Parts: sequence; structure tokens; C-alpha cells
Amino acid sequence: MTKAKRKVHIDPIDEAQAAALMARVDEIAQAFKGQIDELESALGVLLLGRLFGWKVLVLIHNKRTLRKYEEILGIDIRDAFPEEGPLAHKSLALTAVKEIGEFWKAVSGDVKIENRRTLAQ
Repeated sequence: MTKAKRKVHIDPIDEAQAAALMARVDEIAQAFKGQIDELESALGVLLLGRLFGWKVLVLIHNKRTLRKYEEILGIDIRDAFPEEGPLAHKSLALTAVKEIGEFWKAVSGDVKIENRRTLAQ
């Protein structure tokens, strides 16, 4: 018996928010100097942060990488995104950390989380 997929409601952004987001992306890209793959990854963080939340981002990236993305984006992820977004439940890492109750130990590497970059269906 297969488990039914969990349908989650994600509030869409309105036209004004979409325009503001694209203007911000344009501004970030125009000001950026460096390797384009770093810009691409930082913009991915900007787009996915609202869906998954900062806790998932902290679990899948190391501190140095996240600091680099925050610098590129001109944000602090803990201020810019919710702790857990509507799709946070898909993160195997966050699910495992919740079970063991050791979020910051997992972030620091004291507790190893297998498949920490994997999303469940």
C-alpha cells in the first residue's frame, strides 16, 4: 500500500511581490563580480529559502558557503526566511534532526545526518 502524497498549500506571491523579487534578482546579478556558479547557487538560496526555511539551508550548506551566499544576496537568512517553510517536511535532514532533537549539534557536525541533502517525496 502506497502512502498518499502530502499536498501542502504554498501561498503564491502576488504580482507586485513577483516584480519586486525579479527586480532584486536583477540588482544582485548586475552588482555581482565572481564565479557565475556562486551567483546561481546564491539565487537558488533566495528562491528556495521561503519554501524550505533557514533551518534546512543551514543543514545542507556549511557556514562558510552560507555566509558567501548571504553576502552575495545582501541578507541574513535567519531574518529573510522563516525557520521552517511549507516544504520543510520534505527535508530528510530536518526530519532526522527533529527525531533526535539535536539541531545545532547536527549543524556543527557533532551528529552525522545521512542523506542530509535529500528531499523525500
